[in-house]
Amino acid sequence: MKVSNEIINIIPEIKTWRHELHAHPELGYEEKWTSDFVAKKLQSFGLEVHRGLGGTGVVGILKGLEANLGGGGNKAIGLRADMDALPMTEENNFSYKSKFEGRMHACGHDGHTAMLLGAAKLLASKNNFDGTVYFIFQPAEEGGGGGLAMIEDGLFEQFPMDSVWGMHNWPGMDEGNVAVHKGSVMAAADRFEVTVKGNGGHAAMPQATNDPVLATTAIVQALQQIVSRKQNPLDAVVVSVTQINAGSGFNIIPQFTDFIGTIRTVNSATRINVHKQFKEICKATALAYGCTAEVSVIKGYPVTVNNIECSEKAIEVTSSIFGPGSVKTNMAPSMGAEDFAYMLEKIPGSYIWLGAGEGKSGCMLHNTKYDFNDNILPLGVTYWEQLVKSELPLR
Repeated sequence: MKVSNEIINIIPEIKTWRHELHAHPELGYEEKWTSDFVAKKLQSFGLEVHRGLGGTGVVGILKGLEANLGGGGNKAIGLRADMDALPMTEENNFSYKSKFEGRMHACGHDGHTAMLLGAAKLLASKNNFDGTVYFIFQPAEEGGGGGLAMIEDGLFEQFPMDSVWGMHNWPGMDEGNVAVHKGSVMAAADRFEVTVKGNGGHAAMPQATNDPVLATTAIVQALQQIVSRKQNPLDAVVVSVTQINAGSGFNIIPQFTDFIGTIRTVNSATRINVHKQFKEICKATALAYGCTAEVSVIKGYPVTVNNIECSEKAIEVTSSIFGPGSVKTNMAPSMGAEDFAYMLEKIPGSYIWLGAGEGKSGCMLHNTKYDFNDNILPLGVTYWEQLVKSELPLR
């Protein structure tokens, strides 16, 4: 594994940044302290800094040596890190635990931000590339669509780039390993809301009602045929009902029930088909029980799809750092979602997983005892540096 002495020397400082960020978590679109922290660091490295895209987003601009001298190539790339925390109360006891109840860095965005800052510091000090690097610090990844908000505020118009790149720490995969997907890497995450309307009445006289509770239980069961009977078993789909609300008393059959949940797909065409099948099953099953169903499917993050050529470049770079045997190219996509998908819809790029080991206490992402693994800080910085040198080589 190749980690330079220059990176080893700045890791204590990057670790300190990471701990400061961990102690000051902020939720989506509220990342004022975090964006101030990021902007001040970038300015101290000598980067041009732009703020306000997507509300609290930050973009740092670093031009290579020849570009600074008025020449050089016109190629530009974007490197993205997410900054927001989750609405969770941390249960760790170390010195840098969250200072705020109900806010916690439980997904490693503190580590992502620290690694990208480390790469900016390193590249600014060495300036050994040709072209332009945009360091993109994005708000509100955790359900807020901050990536889309930055795009709508003109990210790619103000900062034209040829490719955009992302990375996420991945607990459960060994330190020193990476996963690179050629194609789908994270699922689309859509939400559904269904109201089943019947004819309520006395629970002792069900024959005089059309019971929406009975219809709802049948619908929930019937929806599972989408996965088991209507899709290719090799094309991953998840349909999960997560909440059902109905009734006001033990002896009353209600007029209506509500249920909500999520649909996850890793294929854009399948996503469309599943939405159609979902609506048909809800309406037809409700009708069979003498009820009606009002169905809304609300689109969330799209499928995160890597550009194949960019993924091949990522494989080449990570293989040179970690060794070919440490680069996983056949891992199944995750059914989790990622709003870097919006950026990849606009610009070619690749989103990789960086192995984080088992984590402290065996905790995975979104756990109240999770903590980013500081051992992988130098690995992430090394990847960013080598990717820039590969994409923007000196002539």
